[in-house]
Amino acid sequence: MRVADLNGLRLHWREDGDPDGAPVVFANSLGTDLRLWDKVIPLMPSGLRLIRYDKRGHGLSDCPRGPYSMGQLVTDAERLLDHLGVRDCVFVGLSIGGMIAQGLAVKRMDQLRAVVLSNTAARIGTAEMWAERVETARGQGIEAMADGVMQRWFTAAFRETDEFAAWRNMLIRQPAEGYAGCCAAIAGTDFYTPTSGLRLPALGIAGSDDGSTPADLVRETVELIPGAEFRLIRRAGHLPCIEQPEAYAEALTEFLASIGHG
Repeated sequence: MRVADLNGLRLHWREDGDPDGAPVVFANSLGTDLRLWDKVIPLMPSGLRLIRYDKRGHGLSDCPRGPYSMGQLVTDAERLLDHLGVRDCVFVGLSIGGMIAQGLAVKRMDQLRAVVLSNTAARIGTAEMWAERVETARGQGIEAMADGVMQRWFTAAFRETDEFAAWRNMLIRQPAEGYAGCCAAIAGTDFYTPTSGLRLPALGIAGSDDGSTPADLVRETVELIPGAEFRLIRRAGHLPCIEQPEAYAEALTEFLASIGHG
């Protein structure tokens, strides 16, 4: 159990692999904690320093009163990497984690040498949609919207498995205040202009059945970065690292090899 105190905000984080290896940092989606990557981490090549963390309001990290801004979430990641002495990492961000990746790449090019933008976009949804989710989370709890979220997250086939129940429980057990706070951060974010100015290796990953960030939306964002690659993972929704971990790890491994990371 590792907790970093970052100017009074305590973030839960975990490290796997080689502590002296090339760093790869994972940032998860709205409504999940760092267990999101449990299936992928064991499939990654040896010799890497694999770092993941619970963003504010999620998992075992602190849950300050919202709303949050994307700038706060980016600063949290920046301070964590400084705390851990991380430089020149590959930052893998899924959904809101991919937005954090974009913001951090713009702000701290010394910390990042490449980004993986997974199931994310420069802008996701509308302010009205996110305001509705904030209201529901605070008024009725996450459970009230869980079934709709699950349909966007997972394919119909995966929703028939026993494992599905555990991921639904992960969602509804996140703090409602943290969920609402991060919804507000997404609502206020439009990274089209700053992301179009990025010049670094980038990989986009999309799920063929993603109901939250469809593949075309992910591709549109990734193509803002010259030379970026794109991978579509079939038979997967918004969280392909859960439904298709082997394909996901293969995409990451090939990208890391192509840029000589590790």
